[in-house]
Amino acid sequence: QVQLVESGGGSVQAGGSLRLSCAPSEGTFTSYPMAWFRQNPGKEREFVAASSQNGESTSYGNSVQGRFTISRDNAKNTVYLLMNNLKSDDTAVYFCAARATPITSPHHAYTGIVSYNTWGQGTQVTVSS
Repeated sequence: QVQLVESGGGSVQAGGSLRLSCAPSEGTFTSYPMAWFRQNPGKEREFVAASSQNGESTSYGNSVQGRFTISRDNAKNTVYLLMNNLKSDDTAVYFCAARATPITSPHHAYTGIVSYNTWGQGTQVTVSS
């Protein structure tokens, strides 16, 4: 099964930017819809952004709409999350996820956590005000 590895997390001041990356430890995920979620201790995992298998469709959580951008480079086997104008509320562990199952549409960006069956270990993002 595909294992995902996130990178790019760190500490930044409010208003700054970070770019997260996610790649499989082996194999390829070019045939999978992908997403980013985030979580703080004691809270549920929250949807952040999703990309369809072909990258043509994307979806975003309300709190990040207009500030975050998900993209994928299937040639490099990598999905990205560009985070601009970061706020202290964006502080969380960010997880990359893949829907490693047969898909019915390459154009659908899945937003539900139950849609994903493969997860990375997470990368910490801390935004200071």
